[in-house]
Amino acid sequence: MRKRQAKKRPLLPDPRFNDQLVTRFVNNMMWDGKKSVAFKVFYDAIDIVDEKKQDEEKTALELWKDALSNIMPHVEVRSRRVGGATFQIPMQIRPDRKIATAMKWLITYSRKRNEKSMAAKLAGEILAAAKEEGAAVKKRMDTHKMAEANKAFSHFRF
Repeated sequence: MRKRQAKKRPLLPDPRFNDQLVTRFVNNMMWDGKKSVAFKVFYDAIDIVDEKKQDEEKTALELWKDALSNIMPHVEVRSRRVGGATFQIPMQIRPDRKIATAMKWLITYSRKRNEKSMAAKLAGEILAAAKEEGAAVKKRMDTHKMAEANKAFSHFRF
């Protein structure tokens, strides 16, 4: 790289749960810089999860964190050209990228659901992911299967 790597900016914890991970998630979910709208959607989704959950000993925030950890991929495939052929090479993922990927998948597949509001869509996907089902968890499984299928090319790792 020509320039030095940009330094990480500190994130302020969110007002309700005092958690930086929530702020990071809301920043990913936000459209057009409308952070207050994104926070409202997230908090409404957490309230819906709190109403619908079956597991009484866990809070809605813990369920959301479980859902994120269930979506988190551990390996991914990267394209690499070797001698004119392109190979899909399985690689380990950095911890911060794991979290970012899980958040993006959760938000993307929430938006594709068929509920009325974004809060309901997000709550539905969180509840599904906490039970290890839903589209975001399927995406993680597919990614892991792809890495497993291309394990033979792991000696091309860079």
